[in-house]
Amino acid sequence: MTSVTTDHSAPSRPDRARWTRLVRAELRKITSTKMPWIFVAVLVVIAAINGAAVVFGTDMDGSKGFIATADDQQSLMAFAANAFMGATLFGAIAVARGYAYGTVVPTFLASPRRHRAVLAQLTAVGFVGGVLGLIGAALTMVAVALTLPSTDFGFLVSGSVVVRLLVAAMYCGATGAVLGTGIGNIVRNTGGAVTVAFFVLIIAPGLVVQLISETASWMPTTLAGVLSGVTSEVSVVSAVVALALWAVVPAVIGLLSVIRRDVV
Repeated sequence: MTSVTTDHSAPSRPDRARWTRLVRAELRKITSTKMPWIFVAVLVVIAAINGAAVVFGTDMDGSKGFIATADDQQSLMAFAANAFMGATLFGAIAVARGYAYGTVVPTFLASPRRHRAVLAQLTAVGFVGGVLGLIGAALTMVAVALTLPSTDFGFLVSGSVVVRLLVAAMYCGATGAVLGTGIGNIVRNTGGAVTVAFFVLIIAPGLVVQLISETASWMPTTLAGVLSGVTSEVSVVSAVVALALWAVVPAVIGLLSVIRRDVV
């Protein structure tokens, strides 16, 4: 008797192709608008401000102690917290605009299984958020490196620390974008999504810490500082997991809300 073997990998190829098309479509939706370039322009302005701080900034005694050591420069160039907050706003606006302009309708028509479309959306927005975080960190480092010769100090940060700052900003940008995507899918209104994102990033952490001081170590800005190596309230692994939870929980809530309600 001749045994027949079944290739279980074959049925998954069409699924992978559809998944790739969905992700590419989401990336095209994002990159075909001016919004990413607006965020890049904001990153350039932030980098310029950091460069100006190096040139013109001083401590209370008139010295430039804030760039005197490698640790000081590392702290100045740490961009992970900014990446998380900026990418959260980016994700919230990008997704909520899709509902405002109706671009989610053809997406869900092309993929009746909505969870696939939302997962592709999370992947695409998270990728762009990570890229924006990486760009922001790189621009900040370049600005600081170019302006340090105007002072009495050189560039003191080692190559390994530079890599750590870049990776931290990229990771925080990706997780922040996923958080924003979840908010956008829940709220579905651009103004409301921005308001909720602002509340989650700025107001809620302060209120929670006032009520339970022990939670301060688990707020996004603190966790971003841990990943950047400028603080050590928790371990790096704990910071990675905690930031992932900050992103995944609202993303899952947003996914469930999309599955259970009408598209518009």
